[in-house]
Amino acid sequence: MAPVVGIVANPVSARDIRRVVANATSLQIADRANILLRVLAALHACGVRDVLMMPENGGIRAHVERGMMRARSQGEGIYPALHPVAMPITGTVADTHRATAEMRRAGVSALVVLGGDGTHRAVAADCGTVPIAGISTGTNNAFPEHREPTITGLATGLAVTGRVPPHIAFSANKRIDVSLINGANGGAVTEMALVDVALVTERYIGARALWRTENFRELYVTFADPEVIGMSAIAGLLEPVGRDESGGLMVRLSPDGDCRKGTTTLHAPIAPGMMAQVGITDWRRMPADVAFVPEVTAGSIALDGERELSFSERDRLSLTLRDDAFRTVNVAAVMRHAGQNRLLTGTPVPVAAAF
Repeated sequence: MAPVVGIVANPVSARDIRRVVANATSLQIADRANILLRVLAALHACGVRDVLMMPENGGIRAHVERGMMRARSQGEGIYPALHPVAMPITGTVADTHRATAEMRRAGVSALVVLGGDGTHRAVAADCGTVPIAGISTGTNNAFPEHREPTITGLATGLAVTGRVPPHIAFSANKRIDVSLINGANGGAVTEMALVDVALVTERYIGARALWRTENFRELYVTFADPEVIGMSAIAGLLEPVGRDESGGLMVRLSPDGDCRKGTTTLHAPIAPGMMAQVGITDWRRMPADVAFVPEVTAGSIALDGERELSFSERDRLSLTLRDDAFRTVNVAAVMRHAGQNRLLTGTPVPVAAAF
């Protein structure tokens, strides 16, 4: 069977408070549609003829279909057929969860995701073994790597059509599982994060997005990259941990950013154009499959930069990092393999002469 690719494009990513308080730009609907048109053209060039897409009311699909019609009217057959997933639209993250599950059941070979860390987290929760190809269109984009979408589409097409071996085409990724057991009624909540879990002393969820550091107490990350923006930048500037390394990092922060004796003062980019001074008391590696119990006894939990849960002294909270939790398309490895083997030329690689 010919491979089918799924697309999840969040029309409202990058619209939280960090866009207001930081010097950051927002992608318009037309910009997101143009990104998708580049991806679709690359997929078609690799032999992908059918694409499933999450329905939305933001107008992305309408812009994409106009671009496809314009190409057809000019005699250019450069795009695959686009099929919306048959499902109701709520305009909430529930759409992402349901569309991902529906496309997984339909047998898509990969999922191209447009959004920030939160959108990718929602897709990863329901994608199962289907690999994700992430495109950064959110505010804090630590998880999706930054590159031209045409290349992401090209790598995805080469991967799903079998022209690149799976052990090269796909990479394993980590996540942090969060378990919260209510001390009053015994009810349990489980959540996950792809990049970071931050514990803050504020109990209220409020605007959800994190952009102030004075109430931070503990930070847990799957990888610590000094080149990213957001909470994981704090860890990355202390002790880098690669995406392909086992385990992550745990960081404890001093109250209100206090930089007293015995603490480390760190300047970190917590949002686009926004530097913050953070007091660090200590940090340590976070091995896989080991449950960490925080010292913070009450507050709220931010998953990938957004507050999702609150907890009190009566609750039991634990965090566990998991290796090999889900898969992504390894764009860099795919394109390197394509170049080394001339996959886009049809010309066999010459055998090196023996000397």
